[in-house]
Amino acid sequence: MYCDNSSAIYLTKNPIQHSKTQHIKIRHHFIRDHVQKGDCEIKFVKTENQLADLFTKSLARDRFNKLRTKLGILYIKNVV
Repeated sequence: MYCDNSSAIYLTKNPIQHSKTQHIKIRHHFIRDHVQKGDCEIKFVKTENQLADLFTKSLARDRFNKLRTKLGILYIKNVV
């Protein structure tokens, strides 16, 4: 899995609970457990290359087009 938040990545790799991490949601504990078991791996991706933003945020036209192209989605102007 790719993530653009280095703090979140660090929390998945560090099993020690700190006072600042008391209110982590269940899904984060679930992911951390699977990372520790070796079922999945979390990798850092730069924010400008985060493909999930295409589905979760309103983006400027140029960034939208860049991410759309990375997914392999083509723009067809006149579809009949």
